[in-house]
Amino acid sequence: MFSWLTRIASACWGPVRRYARMNKDEEDEDDALLWSRDLGRHSAGEFSFAVVQANEGLEDHSQVETGPAATFVGVYDGHGGADASKFIRDHLFAHLIRLARESGTISEDVVRNAFSATEDGFLTLVRRSRQIKPLIAAMGSCCLVGVIWRGTLYVANLGDSRAVLGCLGRSNNIIAEQLTRDHNASMEDVRQELRSLHPDDSHIVVMKHGVWRIKGIIQVSRSIGDAYLKRPEFTIDPSVPRFRLSEPLRRPVLSAEPAIYTRVLRPQDKFLIFASDGLWEHLTNQEAAEIVFNYPRAGIARRLVRAALHEAARKREMRYADLKKVDKGIRRFFHDDITVVVVFIDHEMLQGPNLSVPDLSVRGFVDASGPSNFSSWDGINASASRII
Repeated sequence: MFSWLTRIASACWGPVRRYARMNKDEEDEDDALLWSRDLGRHSAGEFSFAVVQANEGLEDHSQVETGPAATFVGVYDGHGGADASKFIRDHLFAHLIRLARESGTISEDVVRNAFSATEDGFLTLVRRSRQIKPLIAAMGSCCLVGVIWRGTLYVANLGDSRAVLGCLGRSNNIIAEQLTRDHNASMEDVRQELRSLHPDDSHIVVMKHGVWRIKGIIQVSRSIGDAYLKRPEFTIDPSVPRFRLSEPLRRPVLSAEPAIYTRVLRPQDKFLIFASDGLWEHLTNQEAAEIVFNYPRAGIARRLVRAALHEAARKREMRYADLKKVDKGIRRFFHDDITVVVVFIDHEMLQGPNLSVPDLSVRGFVDASGPSNFSSWDGINASASRII
């Protein structure tokens, strides 16, 4: 199936070496579709950020927002187009800031309500736009968010992007702890959950082309957007077979309710990896954590992306150097868009506001960065007690 694709990449394939054996020359070669910010500062340490594009139009959108008292990370893996993931990038953080100021603190409810406001806003956009852009009703996005504030980590997730914590073990080895659950029909527990929620629908999950899909269409069970799978008013014209439902929608088959995890950061918690599923398709949690643990901080997100690309190339029996010659769009047959943010935790910086850290907003694949809205957090009660 992919023989014609491999021919356009190179006339002669050679075996690819595993990521652990990459040499410096290979590692330093430029990839026109790979963007990175090697190292930046946040309120509790440093971060590294990288994105590689595979689709004709980049569907991953992402951001890191830093300020003296808090850090925000967002990874938004779009599908059906980039409208939903871009909308989340432009609105979710603003909702979080507004709600935090109104409540005077950060809490699970604040994070949950920020997700809800973002979902409502995007569905309003769909309602306004669908007459001129009908397929916007089929656009959606996974949404993974992390917030560090006052020594507490909040992680919220919809879909199958993933947050992994690197934790130091008793023998000074690194242990990968997955903090999020993949909301994907490939998981047996997700299929069981869907069947229990829809006992009268024998087609709620269907195996199609060797992949479990909800209504035979989509793999993720939670998202922002995908309006046609949530509300009957957004039904797509049946002449578009890709989004055709076997029967009219009676109730939502997808959810926008995030799973939220809260943790007071401990001295053995060393770093966090936030990444879209394009990374986890090629690296295990433990492989990724060991790469972060064993290599210098600067450029570590880029190193993780390249490790995944080496593995994607190996699976096609080609070299990474040849994979980089494949154009966007066609490259999607080899790997997905991949976004990675690595956040290092320096515990001596968790005790109070780090006034040397600027308000900064960094967006993946956007070279310019600007001020963050974290300065408006001044309205949050500085004496609020730590949430445990």
